Amino acid sequence: MKKLLSLSLLTTSLVFASAAHAQSITPSAKAVQLAKENILIDTHIDVPYRIHNRWDDVAKATGRGDFDYPRAIKGGLNAPFMSIYIPANLEFEGKGKSYQLANQLIDGMEALVARAPTKFAIADSTQDIQEHFEKGLMSLAMGMENGSPIEGDLKNLTHFFERGVRYITLAHSQSNHISDSSYDIRRKWKGLSPFGKDLVKEMNQIGMLIDVSHISDDAFYQVMELSKVPVIASHSSLRKYTPGFERNMDDKMLLALKKNGGVIQINFGSSFVTSAAGAWSTKMKEQRTSVYEQHGKNSNQAKDFRKAYLAKNPYPFATLAQVLDHIDHVVKLIGIEHVGIGSDYDGVGDSLPIGLKDVASYPNLVQGLLDRGYSDQDIKLILGENTMRVWKQAEAFAAKSK
Repeated sequence: MKKLLSLSLLTTSLVFASAAHAQSITPSAKAVQLAKENILIDTHIDVPYRIHNRWDDVAKATGRGDFDYPRAIKGGLNAPFMSIYIPANLEFEGKGKSYQLANQLIDGMEALVARAPTKFAIADSTQDIQEHFEKGLMSLAMGMENGSPIEGDLKNLTHFFERGVRYITLAHSQSNHISDSSYDIRRKWKGLSPFGKDLVKEMNQIGMLIDVSHISDDAFYQVMELSKVPVIASHSSLRKYTPGFERNMDDKMLLALKKNGGVIQINFGSSFVTSAAGAWSTKMKEQRTSVYEQHGKNSNQAKDFRKAYLAKNPYPFATLAQVLDHIDHVVKLIGIEHVGIGSDYDGVGDSLPIGLKDVASYPNLVQGLLDRGYSDQDIKLILGENTMRVWKQAEAFAAKSK
């Protein structure tokens, strides 16, 4: 989840215009079939926090957000990892609130399944994913975005594993008691904390996947040294196309990921995909700050700033083709076995690319892959088999460790 670009940054007219453009992409019957008839895992969808803040019955069409059951079915999504997202701030870190919120968000997913048992089922294992797929149920797996709820106690790791969490993003947009964050210029730990190093080892032991998205480069390489099983980057893209954006992964990191056997799941957010979007956001914030300083935050100029800025500076949405470029680069550099999907739907506001605006859009991605010469088997790997492989390896290592 990337809260740096708020939902209100983009005007309704721009959103509708980009959505209309997206409708011009018509996937073939084969693309739709590939999306719908195979296990399709998206490792990062921010529904739990979305409906915690503002209730929506996502078992039905919602009319807002990026995910609901009808759109997911249309897109072929059958195994989303629901993000147990914990904000990275001092109000939560180390004060018990992270633990409480994480449990509340998990409660929300369990309640969703209880309300719609013919549509959803909690998935704790790869076997669950397979069985639910065969029954026509949508698996709801869970990943924790920000390890803050562990609160320095390995008993909490076991607690959340027992509640169904199957990966942990070690940190988010600020460094925490586990790891430094790629967004945080304060590098308190120079990578992982001493507890973080112990946590990585224990995550291996119990079968909890380690997610290296969001953490600093030093923390990433320390995880590579410590982890005995493949890791995931649940919603990251490539620094090759966003120079200087440490949140994404560079080629050296990709090569280390290959050696580890892991998978990078590509993030769809425009600022992750193209440097133009990140530059737009930086310039907008600089000019907004200037307006605040000159006229005050409550001035008419401040209130009208976004609308006026967007009128002169349209947001540079990424395109489906640019997302495919990220996938292509991973495949060419480290192989087809190391890439998957981690859209960040409901986590990146209105910054989603043209052609990939919500969970109904996966067939567009599949069509793009077909157009670029990917085989049916290649596409199956990207849609879900690569993620299933690393998850099975984590399960097998834990089974041997008991």
